Amino acid sequence: MSFLRRRSATPAGPDFDVLAMDPGDWPGNLGAGLLPAPDGSCQGVFLRYDLFGGRGPAMVIGNLPEGSPARDLPEGEVPFEVGQLLLALENDEEITVVGTEDVPVMQGDNLLIVRRVKLSESRISCVQFDRSDNVLVTIAAWDRPITDDLYALLKPLPAELFQQD
Repeated sequence: MSFLRRRSATPAGPDFDVLAMDPGDWPGNLGAGLLPAPDGSCQGVFLRYDLFGGRGPAMVIGNLPEGSPARDLPEGEVPFEVGQLLLALENDEEITVVGTEDVPVMQGDNLLIVRRVKLSESRISCVQFDRSDNVLVTIAAWDRPITDDLYALLKPLPAELFQQD
């Protein structure tokens, strides 16, 4: 009875490329996670960049496609990636969004309108921007500012890199 087969709780992988820093360009450890939907599709990818030497998580970069429930947040709630960064840091402090600011940034030949998310915890830097394919990219960093040179390091990583067999 093949129709009774169970679907895996983990999606096979995204159907979109992931905009992030190449793992080869990062001097520490890298972890990736997929957000599953009940139907087994991939509702987003997030990458956690940790530093060597046990210095802990430094950054989380998320790619959430249009329709991902992780994008629909109540007013004042922190982005999903900020929550993942706090979990990695084992920080259970209540943190809220206190404001946003739109800033133009060049990424190669492309102009991005980057939304800087200001949080009640000043040690967290967070930015968001929409890709041309309506995937929301969010970068959350701990205890280091997100500067314009980071955008030059972002590149599309092929969806196949995140496929699971």
